Amino acid sequence: MDQRIIGAAVLDAGANTQARDTAMQQVSWPVNLTPASVEYQSRGNLLIIGTHDDCVAAADSLQGDGLASVTLLAYGERRDTEAVDASTWHIAQEQQSIEIQGYLGAFDVWLDHPDGPINLAKAAIGHPHFDLILDLGASPRLDLELNPPGYFACHWRTTEAENALQAIPEHIGIFEKPRYFQIDHDRCAHDSSGHTGCTRCLTVCPADAIRERQQRIESWIEIDPYRCQGAGSCTSVCPTGAIQYRLPQPQQQHDYIGRMLTRYRQAGGGQPVVRFIEAAHRQREAFPTPGHLLDVPLDELGAGGMEHWLGALVAGACEVRIHCHDALPASIVTMLEDQWEQTRALLAALGHSPERMQMLREDDQEARDALPHHSDTLDTGHASTEATILSQISRSSEKRDRLNTILEWLETRGTVDGERHPLPGDAPFGGLVVDDQACTLCMSCVAACPTPALASGESTPQLHFREADCVQCGLCASACPEDAIRLTPGFLSAPERHQRHIKHEEPPFECISCGKPFATISTIETIKAKLADHPYFAGDAMARLEMCEDCRVKDVWRDMAKNPESQLKV
Repeated sequence: MDQRIIGAAVLDAGANTQARDTAMQQVSWPVNLTPASVEYQSRGNLLIIGTHDDCVAAADSLQGDGLASVTLLAYGERRDTEAVDASTWHIAQEQQSIEIQGYLGAFDVWLDHPDGPINLAKAAIGHPHFDLILDLGASPRLDLELNPPGYFACHWRTTEAENALQAIPEHIGIFEKPRYFQIDHDRCAHDSSGHTGCTRCLTVCPADAIRERQQRIESWIEIDPYRCQGAGSCTSVCPTGAIQYRLPQPQQQHDYIGRMLTRYRQAGGGQPVVRFIEAAHRQREAFPTPGHLLDVPLDELGAGGMEHWLGALVAGACEVRIHCHDALPASIVTMLEDQWEQTRALLAALGHSPERMQMLREDDQEARDALPHHSDTLDTGHASTEATILSQISRSSEKRDRLNTILEWLETRGTVDGERHPLPGDAPFGGLVVDDQACTLCMSCVAACPTPALASGESTPQLHFREADCVQCGLCASACPEDAIRLTPGFLSAPERHQRHIKHEEPPFECISCGKPFATISTIETIKAKLADHPYFAGDAMARLEMCEDCRVKDVWRDMAKNPESQLKV
């Protein structure tokens, strides 16, 4: 029997393997059987881009494969003298600027021309779009980490080219693909009244499927479901949960991890390590995994982030490992490394060992199989309290609420020092400072804030702030007309971050006519200063600025009744 000694405890590898297998049999990975989908329709109109000889050779290889048309966009000297098939369009062009947009069944291809851009599909085959593109150029015309469906970029006479030739005929017809995400614009921290805030999702998409759309002064985030390939990185970096992964939903991931660890312990397993890994990568592993390694088999590794990693520690894992592989897009690797560094910094700020969070490379078998750095869990008395907290996390529909619940749990089982700890990268944690002398309590910041972090007083002029809800989007600072708000990034290791504090308050200004409180003293003084030279408020009329909205209108009408000629000035 394989046994390993950890401190005074004996770890039975065989028992752990049996416990792991038992847990896997009792807990199923959540699968959405009927996800929302998008439809592609490809008629088989193919465009081949490259040198003359490569284009002709590729076209000849595809003859008889059911393509509706083949258009060659060729450049360079032609050495092959064989005639091109008569049904194939052959357009000889010098190497020039080519703009490509779209996806399977709807590729727009535009060529620069002195008289204006040319729609190549309309010019060549009389259709508005190409359905497929085979790019054999030295440099792909689309420079993306994840190309859109229907676009094949490779060099001729390579294994990739052979695979593309086999795949192209299979991309003719009608296809459906899951709509991997859902987006809630009300939660999005990107824009408010023309002010730009969070841009995290725009920088991490490897498929270039996320765009900023603008109309007048308003802008918003838009995700093209046809270009999206479900990498999941946007959902991991979104601080408010405005973008949420569908396959599976984040609550289902939390529930799966919690039930898996519970079953594992009930079956007698010890020292559990939760590993986040792509299911396809897991299937390629040549060596069996040790019994204490419990896998979360994601379709895309980017779909799991800080929230789920820390949630696994709450659920009873001794350690969490994120297993990357060499085929991951560089932007996904960068995103995972940023999230990993931020997570380790959070653990350190709350008095826990950062070694509980590990990142592995593809062939790092020794680190994969290693025993955890810490043999204990963060809560030895997990049976009752852990079940309650896991239920609370898996039921919550708000990402920030789930993360705050996890951080509060870690705080009670760690140590806090009252200090603000710097975090790497663009971490969504921090506070703000309000300039009492500049703030007029106009509440523009409250209107712009996409979370409950900022709020106004109920009966008196006050500005409240709860740091746990702040995602450091900066919309409040941008919206403040007095430039009175400054962000203070970093994680505050103190219970105060969960409490609501008054950042600024003033006594209300009462209407000089009816006595109703309607503004603050600083607001009225600021308005009076800005409108001092306005003819409408000249002389005694300046007193109207000290009246509420109702009394101000009444005063205007009384003045008109006394002096009818004043109506001509309105």
